[in-house]
Amino acid sequence: MPATNLSRRDGWRPLKTQAGTAAVEFALLAVIFFMFVFGIIELARVLFVINTLHEVTRRTAAAAVNVYPRDTAATARVRQYGILRSSPGGLVLGNPITDEHVRLEYLRFDLSVIPEALWPNDAAVNRRICMSDLRAPTCIRFVQVRICDPAITDQCNTVTAEMILPLVDLRVPFPRATTIVPVESLGYVQGTLPPAALL
Repeated sequence: MPATNLSRRDGWRPLKTQAGTAAVEFALLAVIFFMFVFGIIELARVLFVINTLHEVTRRTAAAAVNVYPRDTAATARVRQYGILRSSPGGLVLGNPITDEHVRLEYLRFDLSVIPEALWPNDAAVNRRICMSDLRAPTCIRFVQVRICDPAITDQCNTVTAEMILPLVDLRVPFPRATTIVPVESLGYVQGTLPPAALL
């Protein structure tokens, strides 16, 4: 038998037990690759929401200084305006942030919160109180806007991020993004007198 026939007959042949190895290797690497890609996408979304929350509180505060706090319909519209909506709902790409998470608080001169029971009846009364004594305990001087968990009303707990893509867990607490601004009109119309009983 010539040598050339031997080399053809005894040549290297792939073993059938190795079939599919490349597919398994690709599958393992694909999982790691897609987790990395989804992680970057989710991280970018979380950073977007963190930056947007500061804009939400800024917009809400800018609108709230011209609306009296007892006008619940107007304050609801202010919250919706703050989260870039015209109806109740969530912040775009900002799960779980909704207009309910935007908390409006009204502060005295020393930045302590005025309880709702002590709010003056309307903007004209608040104006009269503040003009007579800027340090009066019922004089609304500042508006504070924060992002808080709506389930707890007596304190401002942070809200935890919810993931859109389930492969990556980046549930971090969002900042409160506190904004404090001095009040403006609070809805007071020039020339409106406070109730006669309070003059």
